[in-house]
Amino acid sequence: MRILIVGATGALGQEAVARGLARGHEVAALVRESGRAAFPDTVEVVPGDVLDRSSMIGAVRGRDAVICALGTPSPRRATTLLEEGTRNILAAMDEERVRRFVCVTLLGTGASRANASVFYRGVILRVLSPMLPDKERQEQVVCASGLDWVLVRPPRFVTGKARGDLRVLREGEHGRLGHVVRADLAKFLVDCVSDDSYVGEAVAVGS
Repeated sequence: MRILIVGATGALGQEAVARGLARGHEVAALVRESGRAAFPDTVEVVPGDVLDRSSMIGAVRGRDAVICALGTPSPRRATTLLEEGTRNILAAMDEERVRRFVCVTLLGTGASRANASVFYRGVILRVLSPMLPDKERQEQVVCASGLDWVLVRPPRFVTGKARGDLRVLREGEHGRLGHVVRADLAKFLVDCVSDDSYVGEAVAVGS
């Protein structure tokens, strides 16, 4: 499949690029500043800015799916980047008839707050509270898109080799989740590109 990865220069985005290549997909990486791109030659580097809808139309053209691992400049500052950027991506996808959208948000949005540990709810989410409204609005935009979307809500990422023990909880399902290995999360994102199991759902993932 032909996949565009948004947020490809971040740590999670780079893992998703690597996993996509390993699975035999044709991978393109959206890059706002070309100097930050350091990908294998088999990766198509696509210039674009999620806040520029016209650039997103060209970026998504000809793709089968988009993985959004978009981050923010600082999780401790309020922003509208995620909502606005995601809205532009989805509008471009709709115009170009690209259906599958896999989007990383955050454990703690929606009903997934109940899947977080006491420490995560009391400390981590308090630290991230300025960013949470933007994450919530981002999810609302995705859910209203009419596309074949999957929302993925992870807790804290950690570095390390994939362990293959990722747990997935559907919205409203009971259970508590701990940190997630970034490589495992990236694998799940790429799996969701071709697997229909979670289309139209928001799922919490972790250990």
